[in-house]
Amino acid sequence: MSLTFDNFVLINLFYQTNETIFMAVSFKMVPKKNNLVSPPETKYYPCAVHTGEVNLNQLAAIVASRSTVSRVDCYGVIIGLTQAISESLAEGRIVKIDDLGTFQITLQGLPADSPDDLGKANIKGAKIIYKPSRDLKSTLRQLTYKRIR
Repeated sequence: MSLTFDNFVLINLFYQTNETIFMAVSFKMVPKKNNLVSPPETKYYPCAVHTGEVNLNQLAAIVASRSTVSRVDCYGVIIGLTQAISESLAEGRIVKIDDLGTFQITLQGLPADSPDDLGKANIKGAKIIYKPSRDLKSTLRQLTYKRIR
């Protein structure tokens, strides 16, 4: 049996583990042309190849396999966490989840000539900024890579 993500989830539903398993990150080489130099030159850069997505049901199954909580309960907790993060951000708070990272709102807008001229009309939108935790960043040092052709 090959170790696909779905097989990984099935295996971990029956075998409890507290250790994180890292599989190799697949990458391919992508050509990028630099037209700013004369003559134009092409360089090759590594690009991660994604093998699919993980949905909420799969996440809930993974969390349930590593705890004493059912998949349905994990699903509800993840939904509740998402709502709590959204509400906290809307109230202007920075959300810090120690092992995951921080979430905060940043605004995009147009400049004003003076602070008195600055108002709601200058705000063009908002974005959510995510900063991973140190622990999550440290997993990057543990990754291995596999080139695909």
